[in-house]
Formats: sequence, C-alpha cells, structure tokens
Amino acid sequence: MTAIKHALQRDIFTPNDERLLSIVNVCKAGKKKKNCFLCATVTTERPVQVRVVKVKKSDKGDFYKRQMAWELRDLAEVDAKDASKENPEFDLHFEKVYRWVASSTAEKNSFISCIWKLNQRYLRKKVEFVNVSSQLLEESVPSGESQSVAGGDEDALDDYQELNAREEQDIEGMMEVCEYAISNAEAFAEKLSKELQVLDGANIHSIMASEKQVNILMQLLDEALSEVDTIEGKMSSYEEMLQSVKEQMDQISQSNRLIQISNTNNGKLLDEIQFLVNYMDLSKGHIRALQEGDLSSSKGIEACINASEALLQCMNVALRPGHEKLMSVKQQQHLFTELRDTFSRRLTNHLNNVFVHQGHDQSSVLSQHMAELTLPKHSPLHRDLLHYAKLMEWLKNTQREKYEGLSRTYVDYMTRLYEREIKDFFEVAKIKMAGTAKEGKGNKFATLPRKESAFKQETESLHGSSGKLTGSTSSLNKLAVQGSSSRRSQSSSLLDMGNMSASDLDVADRTKFDKIFEQVLSELEPLCLAEQDFISKFFKLQQHPTLAQGEVEESDGVVPSRQPTPGEYRHFISSTEKDMVRLMMNKVFQSIETELNSLITLGDKIDTFHSLYMLVKMSHHVWTAENVDPTSYLSTTLGNVLVTVKRNFDKCISGQIRQMEEVKISKKSKVGILPFVAGFEEFAELAETIFRNAERRGDLDKAYVKLIRAVFMNVEKVANESQKTPRDVVMMENFHHIFSTLSHLKISCLETERREAKHKYTDHLQSYVINSLGQPLEKLNHFFEGVEARVAQGVREDEVSYQLAFNKQELRKVIKEYPGKEVKKGLDNLYKKVDKHLCEEESLLQVVWHSMQDEFIRQYKHFEGLIGRCYPGSGITMEFTIGDMLEYFSSIAQSH
Repeated sequence: MTAIKHALQRDIFTPNDERLLSIVNVCKAGKKKKNCFLCATVTTERPVQVRVVKVKKSDKGDFYKRQMAWELRDLAEVDAKDASKENPEFDLHFEKVYRWVASSTAEKNSFISCIWKLNQRYLRKKVEFVNVSSQLLEESVPSGESQSVAGGDEDALDDYQELNAREEQDIEGMMEVCEYAISNAEAFAEKLSKELQVLDGANIHSIMASEKQVNILMQLLDEALSEVDTIEGKMSSYEEMLQSVKEQMDQISQSNRLIQISNTNNGKLLDEIQFLVNYMDLSKGHIRALQEGDLSSSKGIEACINASEALLQCMNVALRPGHEKLMSVKQQQHLFTELRDTFSRRLTNHLNNVFVHQGHDQSSVLSQHMAELTLPKHSPLHRDLLHYAKLMEWLKNTQREKYEGLSRTYVDYMTRLYEREIKDFFEVAKIKMAGTAKEGKGNKFATLPRKESAFKQETESLHGSSGKLTGSTSSLNKLAVQGSSSRRSQSSSLLDMGNMSASDLDVADRTKFDKIFEQVLSELEPLCLAEQDFISKFFKLQQHPTLAQGEVEESDGVVPSRQPTPGEYRHFISSTEKDMVRLMMNKVFQSIETELNSLITLGDKIDTFHSLYMLVKMSHHVWTAENVDPTSYLSTTLGNVLVTVKRNFDKCISGQIRQMEEVKISKKSKVGILPFVAGFEEFAELAETIFRNAERRGDLDKAYVKLIRAVFMNVEKVANESQKTPRDVVMMENFHHIFSTLSHLKISCLETERREAKHKYTDHLQSYVINSLGQPLEKLNHFFEGVEARVAQGVREDEVSYQLAFNKQELRKVIKEYPGKEVKKGLDNLYKKVDKHLCEEESLLQVVWHSMQDEFIRQYKHFEGLIGRCYPGSGITMEFTIGDMLEYFSSIAQSH
C-alpha cells in the first residue's frame, strides 16, 4: 500500500500541487468487484483545499488516472455502518449517497479517522459522523497535544507556524548584519546561540536588581490587607442593621404576592362566569318563543327560528374542563334539553298538520285541471313550507329521528297526491290522443286491426300482400277506404267535407299527437325540477348548484364547536344526502315512469310513426335535463323512458323491413312502383321533417341505411319473381323512383345509395331498351352479320360483294323487304308493348321511347356504314332515311 501511495503522490497529486494524506482500496457495494482508490488530499498552496479523490487503474496500462473528485465541504455525512463490529462497508453522503466496501476494516478506519481530523481542522466539525466508534475518534486526538493529521508530512504541517510581518523584518535585519548567514549556516546558528546566552544572563541580572522593588510591593500588599479587614468589619455592622429591614420587606413582598394571586383568581373566576352567562344563558323571549311561539305566522316563525338558533348555540357551546360538574351548568343543560324536546314536538306536529291539510286542499283542485292537459302547480305549497326550512335544518341537527319521521310523512302524503294528479293527467292525455285518432281517422284507433285486415285483403287482390312501411300511412288509409263499403262511404264523406286527403289527415293527426306528447313532457319537467329543488332546500340536502340557480344556502346559526359523533357524521356526507334526495323523488314520483311507458305504448299502437316524434321529443328533454343536472331524478327517469322509445323506434324499423321481406306480387297485373318503395319515400319525407335539428340524428341515419338496403334487396327480389312485368322494367322504374326521392330529400348519409340507385336505373333502362328493341330489321341484320363474319375471316371489305351469298343482288333483295311502311308498323307495335309494360306513376314511357329511337338510329347508321365500305359505288341505300325514322317515332308517340 505504501508503494501505491508513493506512486499516486508522484504521478497524480504532485503535478497538481496536492499532498496525499490517506488512501483506502474500495469497490462499489452490490456491484461487480471493480476496485479503485479513495484518496484524502490537501493542496500545498494557501488557502488549503481538502478533497476526496477517486483514482482508478487504467484499462490500457498499469498507470493510474484521476476519475472523480469531491470537495470535503460538500460531504454531509460519513456512515461507518456499525460502530461495534468490524464491517468494511461505509457510505459517503455528497450530493447523493456513495456506498463503498473497503478491502479491510483497518484501511476503512484509517481513512475515516483522516477525514475526521481534516473535518476538525479545516471545516470546524461540519461533517456528521454516524456509526463511528468513539474510541476511534478519541485515538485521533491525544490528550494535551494539538490536533494533527495522520501522516508525517501533515505532522510537519501542524508544527509549522506562519511568520508575521514583524518577525520577517527582524529575521531579514539579522541576516543583513551577518552576511555569511546563508553561505555558512552553522556559524550563523553559533552566533545566534551566543547572543541568546547573553540575553539570558541579562535577564537574570535584571531579576536580581528588582528584589528591592519586590519587597516594597509586598509591604504595600500587607497594608492593603489590613485596610480590607477594617472595611469588612464596617460591612458586617451595616449588614446587621439592614437585616431587620430585609425581614420587613420580605413580609411586604409576600403580602403583595398573595394579593396578586387573589386578583388573578378573581379575574379568572369572572371570565368563567361571563363565559357561562354569555354562552349558556337563553333569554326569556327565546324561551317563550320555543314554548308558545306561533308557527302559523311569518312573524312567529321568524321568532322561533331565532330562538332555535340561540338554543342550538347554547347546547353546542364547548365547555371548559370542570364546567360540567357545576350545578348551574347541569340545570341549564337540563333546561335546554327540555326546550329542545318541547319545540321539536310542537314543530313536528305543526308540519304534519300542514302536510295533511295541503294534501286535502290540492285534491279539490284536481277537478279544475281535468278538462285541460295541465298539472296543478305546487309553488304556493313550496313557498309556504320554505318558511320552515331553517327550522327543518335545526331539527335535522338536533332531533334526527323526528326529522326523518317528517321526511317520511311528507313523502307519503305527496306520493298519494302526485299519484292522483299524474294518473288523471295521463288519462286526459290518453283521451286526447284517442280522440285525435277518432277525429282524424274515423275512430281509427278502435278499428285499427280491422282496417289492417281490409288493407291486406285489398292489396292481396291487387298484388298479393302489401309491403307498406306502416299501418297508418296514406296508402293504408286509401286502401282501407276501398276495403269496407260502409266505412268507405263514411271516410269518403269525411274527406269530401274537409277537402283533405288521407295523407293530410295522417300529417294532421301526427302533428296533434306531437303537440300532446310535447305538452306532457313540458308539464312534467318543471314539476319534477321544482319538487326536487324544494326537497333539497326544505330538508337541507345537498344538491347540484344549477338546481339551486347558483344560490348556496347557508345556516345563519352558530356552527357547532363540538365534534359530531360517528353516527351524526355519516348523515352529513354529501353522497348520502344525494341518495336521500333520489330516494325521496323516486317515492314521490313512483308512477311517472310507468305512466310514460303506458302513454308511449298507446301512441305506438295508434301509429307506429309516432315513435319518430317521441324519440325526437324525448331526446331533447333528456338533453335539457342533463344540462340542468345529470344526476337529477328527471334526467334519470327520462333517460330510462328514452330507452323504451328507442326500442320502439328500432322495432318500427324492423317491422318495416319484415313487411318488405314478406311482400308478394300479383301474377296477373303489372308491378309498377312497389308499395314499400313509395312507403320509404313517405317515411323519409316525414322523418326529415321530424328530425330537423334533432339531437338524435344519428339514430335516424342508421335506420335510413337499414331501410334503403332492405328496399334495394327486396326490389331485386320482386323483379326476379315478376312474371307479368319484365325484370328490367321493375328495376328501372323502382330505382328511378328511389333516385328521385333521394335527390329531392338530399339525405347526406344516403349519398352512396343515391348514386347506386342512379347506376342501377341507367343500366336496367339500357338493358330493357336493347332487349325490347331487339333486331327491328331482322333479315337485314342477319345479312350484315354474315358480312362482318367474312371480314373477320380475312376477306377484304371491298371484296365481300364478290361472295355469292353477299353480292349486290342479295343485298337489294333484303333491303326491299323493309320498306318505310313496314318499319313504322313494327315500331307502332313496339310502342304498344312498352306502354303495356310501364306504369303511369313514374312517367318513363317517353324516356324509354326516346332511348329506343337513339338505339334504332345507331343500328341504321351501322348498316349504312357497312354498305359504304363493302359495296362502294353501288348506289344501294335503305328504303327509308333517318328523317323518316324520326318522323315515325314522333308520329307514333303523338298518336298514343
């Protein structure tokens, strides 16, 4: 280790003007054994800087390199791990903790001892040493000797004392007198020794000469001692005289102390009495208000509120230790308890009477609202009861059982009251809905199954079984009017009298239903919100801030200074209070959800399209309620009902799709526009009107996609099954109708289907034109097919006329068979055939006829081109021209 220390001093620290004092061979704790050295060094220049340097052997050779250095002043703590046992581990706490394991405990102790000495000398005990043996530290500082640093070099450093300026000047002057001081140090030292002996002798002579002065000084001291004895005698006599005065002063001081203690005790007693009088004294007016106060007048209620708050303050005052043992305090507490019980009993009885009386009064008002679709307002009741809100809060804080009993009483009476009101309200709504159906449809609701049967029989006589989208559409009304003779005459008379179509009646009835349903929701919404707001305020239960319209209700009473018991504390948790509001609202309005579902079921039975209106209205009201308070009873209830409405809407869509799949067509009549295609148009027009700016537009878009895909699929199905009408005609007419409907309504989610419908319509129009037109000049067409076959076999076009079967004579013979008169006759028969295939509703006859004209002209030009190329210069032409053909098509169209 000595050789390593010498090498480190020479190679690393001497070039940096540093002196190595201690070294320890270490490795990091818990990692691979990569050894290094921790060195304690000091600089040779002033001011001295003390460092801990980490030195590591280089991987490329046998030399050492300086890896890291820490200033000793940055060292906060040295932890030796164990002061009683030998343990080579230790920690150095710089900016972070460095954990080391020394090669031996002796090296660790030597290094820590060196750090301790450097700390004592240069840092003034700044570093903290933990788990270091006190014996190790004591050995570092021998008794009676100055502190030193381990190592011979540092011992010399401790003995060295810096010369001051005067000493430097004296030495320089002495060396100038002795010029040989530097060249001959021994002579200079011998001279200094002689001079020192001379000075010692002079000192001895000086001491011997001063013996006389010493004797004189001793004589003076003896005289001074005698004077001191004289003064001490006088002081003793003075002390005896003052002793009696001291005793008197002690007695006076004792009396003053007792008087002060008495005054202090009297002051404390006065404070205690004032505290009890101020906080435990209830005025006679408050006592009278609690015992006899009028709870039916606003003035009496205000007096009772003030008295109850004063009583609560007195009961909840924080008594100091020992107060509860005082008889007067016990009497006051007993009085307060009696007053609390008396007043809570009076308050409970009065409010019970108010609840019962108000329930009977409201029952008499119900008959006034039977004729109108309105709910009775309870704002007067709420306004009157809110005067007791602070008293309810007092009851809640003092008599929890009575408070909960009043809550149950209120809920019981209001449940019966609201149940009657809501039941009567929904009965009126149902009557108005049923009345609307009777007025608009000739008692449609009562005869709906019979009308659907008539509709089925009528449509089976026409097309088999209809696939109309709803049982209450315009086609249903029209077919039902045609189905039953007696009902037909009645409905016809209604239509004639009102000058209104069946579709107009549907729209009017649905509009009336929409208004009735909106009126129902508009009446329920403020009723529920007002009741929940009242319950929260009256029973002092926490609620959402928006329900209270930004108002925060605070008690004007004194906050109890005592800590509530665990049982009381549970009642003040906000979540529990919100649960209590929800439970009370569920009990009070337990019939609302049932009645709403019943009303929705009735509306759906009257007309399945009503589910569209109900979905829009219910979604809007749910959205409004959630914006007010997402956790309110109204929001939760309407959300549950919205699920039912959405389910009915999905059921309506599924029913329409099922009807499409079950549709059958007649084998004896042409198909035309399929009923479910027209029904989809009616559904889309109605839905676009209903869902304009609605929140649930996404539900409608999903329904659109389902319906239109079902329409596409079933149109192709019907077209494939059709025997009377060609498949291309069925596809062309119905997809043209679908394309027109989607183009007119501009439904963004069905843009792909609109383009698909146009594509299908165009393809089937072209297919029908080609198949119907066929080969109007059949023999001529066969002739030129043979010409084209020869050309395809390699015969040149101008040499085709030399073929025996395709010479000019044969061509003239074929052309003569198709004079203009025969062509016109064939086209006239074709027009009649097309007219028989197409339906009148879609008006596609002229479109098809024009397409056939274009196709015929295209074939004519094709024949003319072949004649020009294969029979050049022959002068052979057709018996009719393009102008003749245009005149044929035009005259045929005009004649029909």
